[in-house]
Amino acid sequence: MYLCKVHSKISHSGIVESVSSGCVKVRILQASACAACKVAGHCHASESKEKIVDVFCCDTAKYRTGQEVTVCASKDVAGKALLLGFGWPFLILVGVLVIALYVLNDEGLAALCALLALVPYYLVLYLCRDRIGQKLTFSIE
Repeated sequence: MYLCKVHSKISHSGIVESVSSGCVKVRILQASACAACKVAGHCHASESKEKIVDVFCCDTAKYRTGQEVTVCASKDVAGKALLLGFGWPFLILVGVLVIALYVLNDEGLAALCALLALVPYYLVLYLCRDRIGQKLTFSIE
Protein backbone atom coordinates (compact mmCIF):
# COMPACT_ATOMS: atom_id res chain seq x y z
CA MET A 1 0.00 0.00 0.00
CA TYR A 2 1.26 3.47 -0.81
CA LEU A 3 -0.10 6.94 -1.37
CA CYS A 4 -0.46 8.30 -4.90
CA LYS A 5 -0.56 11.77 -6.31
CA VAL A 6 -0.09 14.35 -3.59
CA HIS A 7 -1.11 11.86 -0.88
CA SER A 8 -4.79 12.12 -1.77
CA LYS A 9 -5.26 8.46 -2.66
CA ILE A 10 -4.39 5.10 -1.21
CA SER A 11 -3.29 2.50 -3.72
CA HIS A 12 -2.34 -1.14 -4.08
CA SER A 13 -0.69 -2.83 -6.99
CA GLY A 14 -2.49 -5.90 -8.23
CA ILE A 15 -3.10 -8.29 -11.07
CA VAL A 16 -6.27 -8.42 -13.15
CA GLU A 17 -8.11 -11.67 -12.40
CA SER A 18 -10.99 -11.26 -14.82
CA VAL A 19 -12.70 -8.68 -16.99
CA SER A 20 -16.42 -8.50 -17.63
CA SER A 21 -18.67 -5.77 -18.96
CA GLY A 22 -18.34 -2.85 -16.57
CA CYS A 23 -16.26 -4.67 -13.93
CA VAL A 24 -12.60 -5.56 -13.57
CA LYS A 25 -11.69 -7.98 -10.76
CA VAL A 26 -8.20 -7.26 -9.42
CA ARG A 27 -6.27 -9.50 -7.02
CA ILE A 28 -4.28 -7.46 -4.51
CA LEU A 29 -1.94 -8.61 -1.78
CA GLN A 30 -2.89 -6.87 1.44
CA ALA A 31 0.15 -7.02 3.71
CA SER A 32 0.67 -5.87 7.26
CA ALA A 33 3.20 -3.13 7.87
CA CYS A 34 5.86 -5.57 9.01
CA ALA A 35 5.43 -8.06 6.15
CA ALA A 36 8.48 -6.61 4.40
CA CYS A 37 10.69 -7.24 7.44
CA LYS A 38 13.60 -9.67 6.94
CA VAL A 39 12.43 -11.92 9.78
CA ALA A 40 8.73 -11.77 8.83
CA GLY A 41 8.78 -15.43 7.82
CA HIS A 42 9.63 -16.42 11.39
CA CYS A 43 7.22 -14.04 13.10
CA HIS A 44 3.48 -14.52 13.52
CA ALA A 45 2.83 -10.76 13.70
CA SER A 46 3.34 -10.29 9.98
CA GLU A 47 0.60 -11.49 7.72
CA SER A 48 -0.58 -10.92 4.21
CA LYS A 49 -3.81 -11.85 2.50
CA GLU A 50 -4.90 -11.92 -1.09
CA LYS A 51 -8.12 -10.04 -1.78
CA ILE A 52 -10.22 -9.62 -4.89
CA VAL A 53 -11.37 -6.05 -5.49
CA ASP A 54 -14.17 -5.18 -7.92
CA VAL A 55 -13.39 -2.04 -9.92
CA PHE A 56 -16.37 -0.74 -11.86
CA CYS A 57 -15.43 1.23 -14.97
CA CYS A 58 -16.66 1.90 -18.51
CA ASP A 59 -13.42 1.17 -20.39
CA THR A 60 -12.90 -2.48 -19.46
CA ALA A 61 -11.66 -3.30 -22.99
CA LYS A 62 -8.18 -1.97 -22.22
CA TYR A 63 -7.61 -4.50 -19.42
CA ARG A 64 -6.72 -8.18 -19.82
CA THR A 65 -6.31 -11.07 -17.43
CA GLY A 66 -2.82 -11.16 -15.88
CA GLN A 67 -2.14 -7.46 -16.46
CA GLU A 68 -0.49 -5.61 -13.58
CA VAL A 69 -2.46 -2.53 -12.49
CA THR A 70 -2.65 -0.09 -9.60
CA VAL A 71 -5.96 0.11 -7.75
CA CYS A 72 -6.63 3.41 -5.98
CA ALA A 73 -9.24 4.71 -3.56
CA SER A 74 -9.51 8.22 -2.19
CA LYS A 75 -8.77 8.87 1.46
CA ASP A 76 -12.44 9.80 1.88
CA VAL A 77 -13.47 6.33 0.74
CA ALA A 78 -10.98 4.74 3.13
CA GLY A 79 -12.24 6.90 5.99
CA LYS A 80 -15.88 6.01 5.30
CA ALA A 81 -15.02 2.32 5.11
CA LEU A 82 -13.15 2.46 8.42
CA LEU A 83 -16.03 4.33 10.04
CA LEU A 84 -18.59 1.78 8.81
CA GLY A 85 -16.42 -1.22 9.65
CA PHE A 86 -14.90 -0.20 12.96
CA GLY A 87 -16.01 3.24 14.19
CA TRP A 88 -19.79 2.86 14.43
CA PRO A 89 -19.64 -0.73 15.73
CA PHE A 90 -17.22 0.34 18.46
CA LEU A 91 -19.47 3.22 19.52
CA ILE A 92 -22.54 0.97 19.52
CA LEU A 93 -20.73 -1.71 21.51
CA VAL A 94 -19.41 0.68 24.16
CA GLY A 95 -22.63 2.69 24.33
CA VAL A 96 -24.86 -0.33 24.81
CA LEU A 97 -22.39 -1.84 27.27
CA VAL A 98 -22.41 1.26 29.48
CA ILE A 99 -26.20 1.65 29.35
CA ALA A 100 -26.85 -2.07 29.93
CA LEU A 101 -24.36 -2.17 32.81
CA TYR A 102 -26.07 0.80 34.41
CA VAL A 103 -29.59 -0.61 33.91
CA LEU A 104 -28.99 -4.33 34.50
CA ASN A 105 -26.11 -4.17 37.01
CA ASP A 106 -24.82 -7.50 35.65
CA GLU A 107 -21.54 -7.50 33.70
CA GLY A 108 -22.13 -10.77 31.83
CA LEU A 109 -25.62 -9.82 30.69
CA ALA A 110 -24.44 -6.31 29.77
CA ALA A 111 -21.65 -7.76 27.63
CA LEU A 112 -24.11 -10.09 25.92
CA CYS A 113 -26.49 -7.18 25.23
CA ALA A 114 -23.60 -5.14 23.79
CA LEU A 115 -22.62 -7.96 21.44
CA LEU A 116 -26.21 -8.61 20.41
CA ALA A 117 -26.65 -4.90 19.66
CA LEU A 118 -24.18 -5.33 16.78
CA VAL A 119 -26.41 -7.90 15.03
CA PRO A 120 -28.94 -5.31 13.76
CA TYR A 121 -26.12 -2.96 12.74
CA TYR A 122 -24.39 -5.58 10.61
CA LEU A 123 -27.74 -6.76 9.23
CA VAL A 124 -28.53 -3.21 8.06
CA LEU A 125 -25.01 -2.91 6.67
CA TYR A 126 -25.50 -6.16 4.75
CA LEU A 127 -28.88 -5.07 3.39
CA CYS A 128 -27.42 -1.74 2.24
CA ARG A 129 -24.31 -3.31 0.67
CA ASP A 130 -25.22 -2.30 -2.90
CA ARG A 131 -25.82 1.31 -1.93
CA ILE A 132 -22.62 1.38 0.12
CA GLY A 133 -20.73 -0.26 -2.75
CA GLN A 134 -21.74 2.58 -5.06
CA LYS A 135 -20.27 5.13 -2.64
CA LEU A 136 -17.10 3.23 -1.76
CA THR A 137 -15.54 2.82 -5.18
CA PHE A 138 -12.08 1.98 -6.49
CA SER A 139 -10.39 3.13 -9.67
CA ILE A 140 -7.50 1.82 -11.76
CA GLU A 141 -4.55 4.07 -12.58
